[in-house]
Amino acid sequence: MPGREAKGSRRGSQGREAKERREEKIRDWVPKTQLGKRVMNGEFKTIYDVLKSGELILEPEIVDYLVPDLKNEVIYIGGSPGKGGGIRRTATKRTVRMHKSGRRFKLTSVIVVGNENGIIGIAKASAKEHRNAMEKALEQAKTKVIRVRTGCGSWECGCGGKHSIPFKTTAKIGSVEVILYPAPKGVGVVASTAAKKILKLAGIKDIWVKTRGQTGTRGNLAFTTFEALKNLNRAKGDL
Repeated sequence: MPGREAKGSRRGSQGREAKERREEKIRDWVPKTQLGKRVMNGEFKTIYDVLKSGELILEPEIVDYLVPDLKNEVIYIGGSPGKGGGIRRTATKRTVRMHKSGRRFKLTSVIVVGNENGIIGIAKASAKEHRNAMEKALEQAKTKVIRVRTGCGSWECGCGGKHSIPFKTTAKIGSVEVILYPAPKGVGVVASTAAKKILKLAGIKDIWVKTRGQTGTRGNLAFTTFEALKNLNRAKGDL
């Protein structure tokens, strides 16, 4: 269909433009922190070495430099009334505060980054404009990346691969509670849209997700899912 072809070509051109901008940004990068200078000098070969060292990442260019295949997804946390009822999801959430001078608007965005191979990061940022909020969230998400432990903890599979998680993990933020269960091969990512984006960017192919609370608050759901993945690293030893 011509409409789908045009849409696909448009997405492809946008992806190429984003890649070119990232490459240009890396070429023009002048490190400002000690970690950035050490990365530029070749002391750290991969992002896994940086995370293992426990160094604090303060420059998003470090992640761009070490993870060239980094991808990002937008969590649609906002909403506006749709035609005929319902809610039309938006990429940013608008909040209003009253001042003596009148109403002041603020837009908030949540962005997730990952390489689909065990690296994931998430951040929330606010600005007065839609584009600025998303760009700010993207840059902050790169500085908050973590390593996700993958494995095969399902008794139904036991293949020893890295398609799922090694054991059950939970997290709770506000009223939202997320429980992640290992799943055998072929199940896929059984989760809502927001959680599915995070789990796929983390490189997890098979998993069961159970949630409780006000999961309609997508921001809390996304951050709780991320926290559950982060809790996998609290187990000691090499799995």
